[in-house]
Amino acid sequence: MNTREGYLFWRLAYYLISDHDYRIIKLTNDQNELWLEKTEDKRFQCIRLLRYDLDWSNWLQRDIERTALNGESIRKQVLKGEMNVLNLYITAYPPVDDYQSKIEEPYMLPDRVKTKVITKIIDRASQQDTLSYLEERFGDPIPFSSVDIDIDEIEALKREALSIAATKAKEEESLFEYGKPFFTYFFIMIQIAMFFVLEAFGGSTNTKTLIQFGAKFNPLILEGEWWRFFTPIILHIGFLHLFMNTLALFYLGTAVEKIYGRSRFLFIYLAAGFGGSIASFMFSPNLSAGASGAIFGCFGALLYFGLIYPKLFFRTMGLNIFIVLAINLSFGFTVPGIDNAGHIGGLIGGFLATGIVHFPKKKKYGLQILFFILSILTASSILGYGFQHPSAVLNEPSVLMMSQEYIQAEEYEKAYSLLMESVEENPTAQYYFLLSFTEIKLGKLAEAEKSLLKVIEIDPRFHEAYFNLALVYLDQGDAEKARHYVEKAVDIEPNQQDYNELLDQLDNNLY
Repeated sequence: MNTREGYLFWRLAYYLISDHDYRIIKLTNDQNELWLEKTEDKRFQCIRLLRYDLDWSNWLQRDIERTALNGESIRKQVLKGEMNVLNLYITAYPPVDDYQSKIEEPYMLPDRVKTKVITKIIDRASQQDTLSYLEERFGDPIPFSSVDIDIDEIEALKREALSIAATKAKEEESLFEYGKPFFTYFFIMIQIAMFFVLEAFGGSTNTKTLIQFGAKFNPLILEGEWWRFFTPIILHIGFLHLFMNTLALFYLGTAVEKIYGRSRFLFIYLAAGFGGSIASFMFSPNLSAGASGAIFGCFGALLYFGLIYPKLFFRTMGLNIFIVLAINLSFGFTVPGIDNAGHIGGLIGGFLATGIVHFPKKKKYGLQILFFILSILTASSILGYGFQHPSAVLNEPSVLMMSQEYIQAEEYEKAYSLLMESVEENPTAQYYFLLSFTEIKLGKLAEAEKSLLKVIEIDPRFHEAYFNLALVYLDQGDAEKARHYVEKAVDIEPNQQDYNELLDQLDNNLY
């Protein structure tokens, strides 16, 4: 091969690698064929350089077809919808027969219109025209010497081009291999251990056990148990929940910890878990537990990577991340019982937390301060609203559950306060009934009478309310009213022994 073609081959390679950030994906052993890739470039996602003395147009046609097949294979690997391949032949002379018809139009494989091959021949006669075409497409001149270049200079140019490509590849690789995972495995072990602890103390699906060990439970958070914003991260409800989250943490956690390092990962994971918990606190009043919010925070950390390194992100993992994230979010919206508020809160929390710590050995103080302020404002706004408007973060099952816990512990004042606040916002029969019970225990019989009458007004079939009202009237010395209401209770529930015994006693004037 003439040194002029060798020089042009490596000059173009250097120009594309150094000035336009193309990456080497293949270099043949004889170093006469080079494939370059830059999937984010809309002009040419792939460029193939070939040093070869062209002879016949039939060989040229077959080679263009092979190039199209290789381009299609690359397109599928990088998950591109369409791909333009620039196919450059560097030769001393063009084919000896008619070849123009082979390269006039872009070539596409039959029935495969997603990969298009644009072919150009750079020979001694048409060299300047082809170089002008490239300069027009890439927007800047190609440094080229028309003076004969010796072999040593070509070798130096080749080494420099390959060195730049290797350095850039190493820099990119280092972004994904900064740290060795530790806390990912630590949290996996903790959540597995806690699952067995829950099972030993009543079961991981037992509501009382979950509350006892720190599940997110809004009534207790309102009472000041702030640690419940963090402890749900290591608790899981059932084996399937544990298995799915452990699997997700293994893959996502290790990736994030490798990129950001151990200490940053720990901060991101806990901050994301906190973000998921406060979002769940605000928008999902049900009891909840699980590492899902923190795991979605790992998605947030990867999205932050995409914000800072968009080209590398979309080239390496961007599309896959968006697909998996979309599937998980849609799954959360369509399947009942999944705390999607916690997922979204974790996603946002992880993104903001990553913005605060940024990347290892890199500082962007202005951006980091901005993310810190956004995080504080977001968290304080949600928590402030939730604590100032308790009814917005409570639902009937959680209030009733908490009230019954207080009643069983004979903490009637606490139950009374919780129910009074809840009944004002949501006057249901169950609220009034439990409220009447606490009022009876606290000696507030007049208030209990009013509450029980409200129960009957809301739900005329609430037989327990009739019975308790009869007991209240008996305690006040009004046997006639007591008999009236216990008869109502018996009419609704005739097989209830307590009701019948009280009615018999009233009939026999035992009161």
